[in-house]
Amino acid sequence: MLTADELERYARHIVLREVGGPGQAALKEASVLVIGAGGLGAPVLMYLAAAGVGTLGAVDDDIVSLSNLQRQIIHTTPDIGRRKVDSAAEVIHALNPHVHFEAHAVRLDAKNVMSLIGGYDLVLDGSDNFETRYLVSDACFFAGKPLITAALGMFDGSLTTIRAHERNEQGEFNPTYRCLFPEPPPPGTVPACAEAGVMGALAGMLGSMMALEAIREIVGFGESLVGRLVMVDARAMRFETLRYARDPANPLNGDTPTITDLSGYAA
Repeated sequence: MLTADELERYARHIVLREVGGPGQAALKEASVLVIGAGGLGAPVLMYLAAAGVGTLGAVDDDIVSLSNLQRQIIHTTPDIGRRKVDSAAEVIHALNPHVHFEAHAVRLDAKNVMSLIGGYDLVLDGSDNFETRYLVSDACFFAGKPLITAALGMFDGSLTTIRAHERNEQGEFNPTYRCLFPEPPPPGTVPACAEAGVMGALAGMLGSMMALEAIREIVGFGESLVGRLVMVDARAMRFETLRYARDPANPLNGDTPTITDLSGYAA
């Protein structure tokens, strides 16, 4: 049930036919876990808080540094040296006190990932390394959780939704992250953000798209990004969509799965 204050706060959502009162109520009842409170996680958390998602969690064990502030807009200069989840909590509370925020100041690993994602309806991965992306996507499959995952390059980004634990209209499992990227690139071939750089506003663009996709998944309007990868080229301001399908040979939900738990990851 939305209060009078919430009805006014979310009035511009409620007048949208695709959202309305029931959609806004669904957002209030939803719980979303965001992996990372950095370049992607910062705008995700702010827009989902503004949208009225009832429970927001953030997993990040990092502290705010000066070089973060070029793109991680949920943090400010006085926050340097603070835990990112703490500065994020303050901003979210100031933005929307109706949102319950849960701070997880831990490093995600195979030992804690299942317990962390278990209490949420939807997981958004804004991590900055392939190991975490594979871990989160595998864990979401085993936990039966939908996943929205995005990645940033210097001037490019990508976004997709994974529901690999569910079947399509043909009765086949939906594609996994491993159907899209069967193996991580060899170590050292993809430079880290600190080495290669990243356009700050691009992080805001992709993070906002992640938030929009989360809202669409919760409310249930439009066409999901399951089986579709959106790619952004910021140099040319070009958007392209690639369709991808389940690989029967993928090791997670393929015809002969070889990954049956998270034991292959370092705890």
